[in-house]
Amino acid sequence: MFVDGDLHIHSHYSKAVSKLMVFPIIAENAKLKGLGLVGSGDILNPKWEEELLKYGEKVDEGTFEIKGVRFLLTAEVEDDRRVHHLLIFPSIEQVHELREILTKYSQDLEVEGRPHISLSAQEIAEIANDLGILIGPAHAFTPWTSLYKEYDSLKEAYGDAKVDFLELGLSADSEMADMIRAHHKLPYLSNSDAHSPHPHRLGREFNRFKVEDITFDEIRKAISGRGGRKIVLNAGLDPRLGKYHLTACSRCYTKYSLRDAIALRWKCPKCGGTIKKGVRDRILELADTNERPKDRPPYLRLAPLAEIIGMSINKGIESKSVRRIWKRFVREFGSEIAVLVDVPIEELAKVHEEVAKAIWAYRNGKLIIIPGGGGKYGEIKLPDELKNAKIENLESLSINLREESIKPKQTSILNFLK
Repeated sequence: MFVDGDLHIHSHYSKAVSKLMVFPIIAENAKLKGLGLVGSGDILNPKWEEELLKYGEKVDEGTFEIKGVRFLLTAEVEDDRRVHHLLIFPSIEQVHELREILTKYSQDLEVEGRPHISLSAQEIAEIANDLGILIGPAHAFTPWTSLYKEYDSLKEAYGDAKVDFLELGLSADSEMADMIRAHHKLPYLSNSDAHSPHPHRLGREFNRFKVEDITFDEIRKAISGRGGRKIVLNAGLDPRLGKYHLTACSRCYTKYSLRDAIALRWKCPKCGGTIKKGVRDRILELADTNERPKDRPPYLRLAPLAEIIGMSINKGIESKSVRRIWKRFVREFGSEIAVLVDVPIEELAKVHEEVAKAIWAYRNGKLIIIPGGGGKYGEIKLPDELKNAKIENLESLSINLREESIKPKQTSILNFLK
């Protein structure tokens, strides 16, 4: 069986997170998105654990079910250099053991969803290894609180401790991450790091797992590629849409080349803000190979359906018009993921032709992308050539885009599974 899972979210106990991030609402929106599996997030917080036990039905030691959606026990922690790490627990017992160990190294473990731990990355990983907890760097390339913000290699951060995976983050994809040879031995996870349950946040990045059941043990086997279980697909934002893709000012978002940013001493001459190094430039600094692992799953570039609808009708994603069209699509085809990647364009056009054309453009790499940077998300635009095109003529349509906007043609997720 195949299941789509988002293993990194946060609860309402974390800073800057929606009060709607509670288990029943998360589960309801996960089903609308098309997710059968979600990470609990923030499980080291005892109050969040209480909420999970209140709403969740235990499937096994490390898996709970709420409203038909499976939840694994997960948490994100911050080390003594403000680097974030994602943890996936085999059972509540290991949650309790780690909580007890970390109590003397943290002042906010009992109250914060994403606690600060006064231990190094290596020390945290060694404890996780001893307890059988899966660990990997969270959003590994972002210029804030990430592995490659502080370190130049996995080895420098984790020493000889085992790392089970690497989380890509919104501004990188597997092709970019594979430019660093040391990553070739690691599986990649593409997760949302959602702070809101809305489907344009929850599941905006996800993984498709091939498993026999939706449990911790099966997902662990899939992450490690054992017993025929595996990750068959990473899906997420086109990395250019990530808010830290290009080097840019974090106040006015003016974009700079890496050379200019260095010459300016990372100070924006236009507004005085701090220039943040983009993920693309950081990876190019560390790149040491053009090769890719032969068994690396494909990465499918997506955008949230609400954003595509908003672009198509020139409305904000929170507008009533966008919400109404979004509900029509999901009601007709079952979930947002199905609409984005699986349903034939001709069927989508019966609901809304302009949106169907935009989805076709996205699937085929024909959208204009304005890259993000400095903390501002990138933007998507529909080429003028599509506006008057008929659905039946799309495949023969010739569209000339700027070279920087072209991406390889993409097809349905189903084609990746053949």
